[in-house]
Amino acid sequence: MKPISAAGVGIRFVFALLLVFATYNPSGYSYYHWLYANWSALTPYIALAGLILLIGWAIYVRATLRSLGFVGLILAGAFLACLVWLLVYWGWIKLDKAGPITWISEILVAALLAAGMSWSHIRRAMSGQVDMDDVDEN
Repeated sequence: MKPISAAGVGIRFVFALLLVFATYNPSGYSYYHWLYANWSALTPYIALAGLILLIGWAIYVRATLRSLGFVGLILAGAFLACLVWLLVYWGWIKLDKAGPITWISEILVAALLAAGMSWSHIRRAMSGQVDMDDVDEN
């Protein structure tokens, strides 16, 4: 397995952001809003886009679960939720509007997915441990 670079983690994060924001975002330009507006007149475009998003979610969630494990995913999610709580506690985020907390939460979900996609590489670089799925390249 090749070592991962900051660019590799960044690319995973950008694709995770695209996946999360394409699925839903508060701006009104997302698959959720498109589906909601056209629910009575579904088209093959809407169905195809939904399947593409579903495939993307399956890839990211499965890789994250395999890499972090269920307990690791719960712990990482709890850690990120506590960070949001801390930002609210400090007054940096106001709860009177849903937009800012939604954007921040979605960015953190993308960060969690990117971390899950990159964790095997990061763990190997930090500890020298190899996953069972790694193939010997010698």
